[in-house]
Amino acid sequence: MSPGYVTHAFRRLIAEADLPPIRLHDLRHGAASLSLAAGNDLKVVQAMLGHSSIVLTADTYTSVLPCLAHQAAEATANLVMKAARRTAKKVRRDSRKATRHYGTKKNRRPGSTRKSAHKVAP
Repeated sequence: MSPGYVTHAFRRLIAEADLPPIRLHDLRHGAASLSLAAGNDLKVVQAMLGHSSIVLTADTYTSVLPCLAHQAAEATANLVMKAARRTAKKVRRDSRKATRHYGTKKNRRPGSTRKSAHKVAP
């Protein structure tokens, strides 16, 4: 099947469907943009398009990449905040365990120290 025939058939289908004129290449560009917006890796899109260099793919789709960078930053920030909440929760839990086990300083007399169970001879 020749490229000219595919282009002609595509134009005929567009006209029959009463759609605005669009080129096959526009569909390719749209598919790549949607793929990137869906979170697919740039390397995957490069392979899908058959580009010899990832630089070509990145340069062509720079309009989509800032949006993806923002989404990546948001996802990273959410991950960091989730880890911080888990860590804070663990610290509070461990602190409560330590307080129950050892007692708190505010319950002791001023200047006193915790006495050992074993007395050392002077």
